Amino acid sequence: MEQYNIHAAKTHLSALIEKAARGEEFIIAKAGKPMVKVVPISPPESAQQRVGFLTGPIAIPNDFDRMGQRAITGLFENGS
Repeated sequence: MEQYNIHAAKTHLSALIEKAARGEEFIIAKAGKPMVKVVPISPPESAQQRVGFLTGPIAIPNDFDRMGQRAITGLFENGS
């Protein structure tokens, strides 16, 4: 595993972040003594799984905007 001193890590921070994001772990040291290990953060497992019951394409009827129109109109006009 590669090791970088603090000065090098500050100088090349952007490149080191990209390296970690690609899955490469490395150590940052102070005066040659390992201080921290940098590892990528992986997304939570729950965010990777698709939740729901609709697995395929859905069909919307042509009269979708008029569905239930009689019942709704009856509620407004008759109250029932």
